[in-house]
Amino acid sequence: MQFWRKLLQAFIFFGLVCNTSSALAAYQLNMTPGVTPISHDIYNLHMTIFWICVAIGIIVFGILTYSLVHHRKAKGAVAAKFHEHTYVEIIWAVIPFLILIAMAIPATMVLIRMNDESHSDLTIKITGYQWKWKYDYLNQGISFFSNLSTPIQEIHNKAPKNKWYLLEVDKPLVVPVHKKIRFLITSNDVIHSWWVPALGVKKDAIPGFINEAWARINKPGTYRGQCAELCGINHGFMPIVVVAKSVQGFNDWVAKQKGQAKAKAEQPKKEWTYQALMKRGEEKYNVYCAVCHKADGTGVPPTFPGLKGSSVATGKPISRHIHIILDGVPGTAMQAFGSQLDDTDIAAITTYERNAWGNNTGDVVTPDDVAKERAKPNRPTIEPMKKS
Repeated sequence: MQFWRKLLQAFIFFGLVCNTSSALAAYQLNMTPGVTPISHDIYNLHMTIFWICVAIGIIVFGILTYSLVHHRKAKGAVAAKFHEHTYVEIIWAVIPFLILIAMAIPATMVLIRMNDESHSDLTIKITGYQWKWKYDYLNQGISFFSNLSTPIQEIHNKAPKNKWYLLEVDKPLVVPVHKKIRFLITSNDVIHSWWVPALGVKKDAIPGFINEAWARINKPGTYRGQCAELCGINHGFMPIVVVAKSVQGFNDWVAKQKGQAKAKAEQPKKEWTYQALMKRGEEKYNVYCAVCHKADGTGVPPTFPGLKGSSVATGKPISRHIHIILDGVPGTAMQAFGSQLDDTDIAAITTYERNAWGNNTGDVVTPDDVAKERAKPNRPTIEPMKKS
């Protein structure tokens, strides 16, 4: 009796703890309903299957417990001797079959709805890169990369980590609410996976192949996700942020993006000073380059060579440095940024790398310099970087 009393007390204590709001806020086991029709369907299907499994468990373990208690040897029970029973075998084959059919019907209906991308209001192409996402609004002519924006100091434990550590980006995916959004998901290099739990969307991004998904977000807000496919050393640095706005808010955002694109197209025409290039170069370097080559330029050899004192960042000709950023280095982890960055950004990064961390070459690379190198046909293949 003492054992059962203590066990009952333990269950009561556990129940009281779990019913406190603070405990529930900090500890959650179940899925969430999400904010789209598909995420609701997935949640409801999950709960349906869960309760079917609970019912099966209660029945099976109930019969098992009853049998163990009432037919134990201590009570003098004698086991019946029989080899087979046709009706029992039919019953325990038919009942599981019917249960599986009961599960399969709603699951099939959800899968059909998940794959119905017809009659969409907006189409967005999503391309995975190591390690960032590119979004192309095919109907609006808007295109941009979304990069991790967590400060380097937090990543290297030199500053306290904020609430959205490794789940924040410089440019989120902005979409309208109550509109059917079609996603075309692919990859530029290796297999990634675009996953936003609140939207009920998780699709692999595969090079040379396009997967489709869709969402209709019912509630304005910010929804976060991550790459869910191990895609390389910086797999954990590929967050996804989706901002759902009202239709008018989305239209205003589209107009703003088009205005910014026009202003950006005019940037190469302005006169860029050394100070301005260094400031912009440091900002862009920390977004695109520091994850691999580190904020202090020391890199992570041999996969990511250091730029501090390297033959590329301090040597001549400068065109080799520009070509590496434009075209990458075949056979290494250095990817091509020619399609990701414009001439101004590449000029700023090149200038910064040639003058930061004590390199002090005094070289200034302008957007015109980059444009000339970009226009050259049959640019030479770049050999791997070497330490000077």
